[in-house]
Amino acid sequence: MMTHHLTRRDLLRFSAIGLGSASLFAIAGCSTTGPATGGAGTPDVGGEATDFSFASWSLSEEAPKATVQAAIDAFAGDKGVSVETVTFPYNEYLNQLTLQVRGGQFAGAVQVDVAWLAALAALGKLADLGPLAEGRGYTAAALAAGRLDDVQYGLPWTIGAIGLIGNAELFDRAGASLEPASIEEFEEGLRALKGIGVTPYAAATAAAQLKDILMWMQTFGSPLVEGDSVEIGDEASVKAVEWYKKLFDEGLIAPDVDRFAARNLFAQEAAALYDDAPVGVSAVRSAATDPAIVDKMVPIARPVARTGDAPVATLWGHAVCVVSGDGEGTAAEFAQWLTSDDEQTAAYFEALSLPPATESGLQSEAVGADRFNSEFAERITATATKNPFWGYVNYAQMETAIAENVQAVLIGDASPADALAEAKSTIAGML
Repeated sequence: MMTHHLTRRDLLRFSAIGLGSASLFAIAGCSTTGPATGGAGTPDVGGEATDFSFASWSLSEEAPKATVQAAIDAFAGDKGVSVETVTFPYNEYLNQLTLQVRGGQFAGAVQVDVAWLAALAALGKLADLGPLAEGRGYTAAALAAGRLDDVQYGLPWTIGAIGLIGNAELFDRAGASLEPASIEEFEEGLRALKGIGVTPYAAATAAAQLKDILMWMQTFGSPLVEGDSVEIGDEASVKAVEWYKKLFDEGLIAPDVDRFAARNLFAQEAAALYDDAPVGVSAVRSAATDPAIVDKMVPIARPVARTGDAPVATLWGHAVCVVSGDGEGTAAEFAQWLTSDDEQTAAYFEALSLPPATESGLQSEAVGADRFNSEFAERITATATKNPFWGYVNYAQMETAIAENVQAVLIGDASPADALAEAKSTIAGML
């Protein structure tokens, strides 16, 4: 089997400030507005197995590489086929994959971030995998993460969410609640945590992850997007940013914090709370001063602004799509097996602690024995939804516009209302 490491200069760094999705799709020859749906049909499966290609950023990362390669080898050996692998780093992945698919240089199975579906569907070459999803036991939330405009472009591989994670020992020392029922109770807990000398909440304040503010806007009641209308700047989103600025001014959240800084602060027990997906546990463990820190980590349902509201969390995860072309039928069978075979999903979870996307996988002994992942699924993933901006090809640029304007509020350069009006105007110009 061959592995290609492409070294072409990165044109798009996902979630970075700089070259955005609009530039990417101008280069690729695609629209930058709403998703250009309408895929390439459903692959024929069940016939004679053929060689195919598989693109994956995990094959470029030390931690998952061996596990993913073992799965590829197992499937290839069982089917008697060869799998040609293509890999490049995550930050280059979407751009490089787009260039290859657009140029007709790639067909086969592809690992995707669920946030990228609209971008890849815009190319018009993703297969409809709906029939392959039937009867495989995928959870409803997982299937929704791989669906766009009623087309099942991706079979969910691992699905979780971005949610709040707290240090139970620090919360206990401060007398703060791990189950805040309201925004007010949440604030009280943060002030109590500040009193014991830690950063209460390592919330995103650096532009790279300030998209996390969207979850708080939704908590305060903003839909963010309503139909074809972007609602940023409505009363609820302004209230959310006003509240975030208050936390910042009181020192309840800290300046210049991104996801990596938050993980390090939490790992050193210098912060009591932060936002992350389950995948972040391994990073926290490796950087921790206390080797048993995972035992202290508790998923916390986001507080609600109104009684009866569902706690807000944003879906996070990976799916496997199929780019139509040579070997697409066997590539589709591989995607189905990789994401839903009980033995395979158990092995993936045991090696990497990435939650499976099937009901049987979540009910397995391996997942049940993992206290943190079980609680995370129950308290956070259960009510998670897709970021509504993901429906736009250039969603990353939209998030950047919001992040930069919210950052201006935090440092005192703009009012919440003016900043969000500016963000809305910028986004309107992209539509």
